[in-house]
Amino acid sequence: QVQLVESGGGLVQAGDSLRLSCAASGRTFSMRSMGWVRQAPGKERESVAAISWRGGSTYYADSVKGRFDISRDNAKNTVYLQMNSLKPEDTAVYYCAAQKPYTDDVKYDYWGQGTQVTVSS
Repeated sequence: QVQLVESGGGLVQAGDSLRLSCAASGRTFSMRSMGWVRQAPGKERESVAAISWRGGSTYYADSVKGRFDISRDNAKNTVYLQMNSLKPEDTAVYYCAAQKPYTDDVKYDYWGQGTQVTVSS
C-alpha cells in the first residue's frame, strides 16, 4: 500500500509559477514510476507528466511541454511538478499517482487526494 499526499496548489495569475510536491509513504518509492494527472471541471482526466522509476525517462503532455518539469527525490520519497508560465487552461485538480514497482505503464495503482490549481487571467 502506498499513500500519496500532494501539496503546493493554489491560486495564481497567468504567467506565474507553482511547484507541486507529492510525498509517498513506504519503502518502494524508488521502484515506482510516478506521474501527475489533472482533471478540470467537465473534462476528462489528462496525464500531464510522468517520470520513470529509472529516473532518466520522462513524459509530458503536449499541452505542458516546455513549461512543466517533473522530477523526483528518492531520498525524500517525493515527486515534484514545477509549473511555469501557467495559463488559465491549466486550472484543474492535480493528482499524484504511482505505478506498480518496476513498470513504465499508463496505468496507475495509487492516487493522492488531489490539489487544486487555479490560474486567473
